[in-house]
Amino acid sequence: METGPINPAALSVTSAVSPTQPNEKMAEHRELISAVRALNGAEVFGQNQELTFSLDRDSRRTVLRIVDKKTGEVIAQLPPEHVLRLAKHLLKP
Repeated sequence: METGPINPAALSVTSAVSPTQPNEKMAEHRELISAVRALNGAEVFGQNQELTFSLDRDSRRTVLRIVDKKTGEVIAQLPPEHVLRLAKHLLKP
């Protein structure tokens, strides 16, 4: 996920951090972004693949994906899509 621009989906977690949260939380998010950039820069997932992270709106869970940079195809995801759907149904009032 190159040390250059990070996938826009990866930035969605940082936008979920409100100014009222402790500085430690914001620092953790900055560290996470730096770690993702380092992994992508080292091409740990291959030359044409990158690690991204985002926040699932329904379950409020962080989602990690390995994505093909050329096609945008999701190669792997944690938690899997079926787990996110299950969480969505369990959280409904």
